[in-house]
Amino acid sequence: MTSPDLTANNVAKIAELFPSVVTESIDADGKLNRVVDFDLLRQELSGHIVEGPQERYQLDWPGKRAASFVSNAPIAKALRPVRGESVDFDTTKNLFIQGDNLDALKLLQESYLGKVNLIYIDPPYNTGNDFIYEDDFAETADEYLVRSGQRASTGEHLVAHSESNGRFHSDWLSMMYPRVKLARQLLADNGVFVAAIDDHEHANLRAMLDSVFGAENFLANVVWQGSGKNDARFTSGGVDYMLVYARSKATLVENDVRFKGPKRGYDDVVAAGQRCWKEAGGDPVRATERFRAWWRSKPDVEPGLTAYSEIDGDGRIFTRDNLRSPNPRENLMYDVPHPRTGLPVKRHPNGWVYARERMQALIGEGRILFGVDHTTTPRLKRFLSDTSTQAMRPVISKERAPASDALARLLGGKYFDYPKDVGVLETWINALTGNDKEAVVLDFFGGSASTAHAVMALNASDGGSRRFILVQLDEPSGPKSFAAHHGFTTIAEISRERLRRAGVELKGRAGLLGESLDVGFRALRVDTTNLLDFLRTPDDTNQLDLTGLQDSVKPGRSGEDLLFQVILDWGLEATLPISIEQIDGKETFVVDEGALVACFEDNVTPKLVRELAALQPLRAIFRDSGFPSDGARINSQQIFKELSPATDMKVI
Repeated sequence: MTSPDLTANNVAKIAELFPSVVTESIDADGKLNRVVDFDLLRQELSGHIVEGPQERYQLDWPGKRAASFVSNAPIAKALRPVRGESVDFDTTKNLFIQGDNLDALKLLQESYLGKVNLIYIDPPYNTGNDFIYEDDFAETADEYLVRSGQRASTGEHLVAHSESNGRFHSDWLSMMYPRVKLARQLLADNGVFVAAIDDHEHANLRAMLDSVFGAENFLANVVWQGSGKNDARFTSGGVDYMLVYARSKATLVENDVRFKGPKRGYDDVVAAGQRCWKEAGGDPVRATERFRAWWRSKPDVEPGLTAYSEIDGDGRIFTRDNLRSPNPRENLMYDVPHPRTGLPVKRHPNGWVYARERMQALIGEGRILFGVDHTTTPRLKRFLSDTSTQAMRPVISKERAPASDALARLLGGKYFDYPKDVGVLETWINALTGNDKEAVVLDFFGGSASTAHAVMALNASDGGSRRFILVQLDEPSGPKSFAAHHGFTTIAEISRERLRRAGVELKGRAGLLGESLDVGFRALRVDTTNLLDFLRTPDDTNQLDLTGLQDSVKPGRSGEDLLFQVILDWGLEATLPISIEQIDGKETFVVDEGALVACFEDNVTPKLVRELAALQPLRAIFRDSGFPSDGARINSQQIFKELSPATDMKVI
């Protein structure tokens, strides 16, 4: 009941490639382990090894090796459901996880491996303020703060993570490195990773992402220009970045993936064209005159739109484009007769851009504009509606104040200083997921929950069913903060409240279409494992102690707590539908209509086992202490073998 041991997984992958380098060895505790013989591995890779003092290109810092070890080490923790903090717990496909994101990423490894389409994170910028992530699994967050000198035992903060600290950059990289390594494993082959950052760690973060994803998978460095300061000494500043990487750039190229977004000002141009058409009474000549006059009054427009300055007889905005082929080809050298004179029109020296069949189809659609006679070269009629999108621009100009004001209105006060703009995130989420309306979006630095809000808003606008997974540390809001004054003790509490209010607002705005909109979330909390840690030798155990060791589950843990740990251990998604039924008087969980059935009650009866076996589930699980005897447990296994032999039955 621990998270996957990623080191063991890596050994298994090496064994697939080079079976001869894997052997067995006894560790210090006398345990036999499967290990890699590095001498043999060197022989396999002879001529391609860099070692010792030999120079190489790499990003290194004090603590990198320990950070790498942390990313692979298994943990004995669990995700516990919190129904009271959830919205639409039984039906939603979204997750809100409270706790350290390093733990959460490890716990999600089996269930969401290769299933996430987009990861967007807005991590601490390392500007001299505290960042608190507990990477020592043996202590609590409070103990970590005290031990690391960031908080006194009485609770107040001692020092910020200032640049005077000799490990200023190293600490930040050690915090980020294992989280990014784990996150990469969750991405689908066509998945995209985005990290927001400012100038303080931009260079270090890019170098680290190059090492984790491979420099060949770098896609873009997007610049987000917000409001600057006129009294700045050098430049006005106000710049953030978004570093964009692919899980596999080759896969994106192979699938012809293109990041497209709406053209800036497109809706304004369409509205102006419709207005001119109406004012001209449906006369295309007068409508075009009015439309061109409107264009002349526009000082700042998107260059790609200015060419669309005519309106045809159907009220459609269009431009004239040439039909010249960029390269001469024999199949493009054919005659096109003029519709009035019947004689071949003047042809481009390179021939037409389209083959004969395509040209005939365009003529039939009225998309070829002929001159008064055959002495002129025809032009292509290209509609504005055909080019409503463009390649994503790598520069965003957007003030941050509107996003702050909008969130303050939603929450009834200013709880966050610099939340990300929901509209900008909507545009980029849509573009980077290829307009996939069922995409899974992960943000493991949840913060103000802008990413989750953007996913819900995007679904509301286009009827999509995208899902979000949000992880937020249970970081205190501060005893004297505005949030604490209004009853919010942690950042996670404020984030959940934002999603509740945003969901109500989005549903209300969508009207009847909002009935199918998923604005809920299952709230889960990172906690210690549900199982007791028993480590006893026979000499230390008395006969009278055995009854106390019978139950392996910690006191206070519910059946639903155990269920979610089992779901994740079995690699099932944490959003699968769960029904709770009473069978033979016992609380029984049926997950995803039989993907898993579970009963963690005491005194499991043969009748209950038979009824569950009759469902023919894929998996069934019970508590060992739920059976009155070993014989009853063995009989239950025989019942499943008889009635549902394909069922994988386990006890904990």
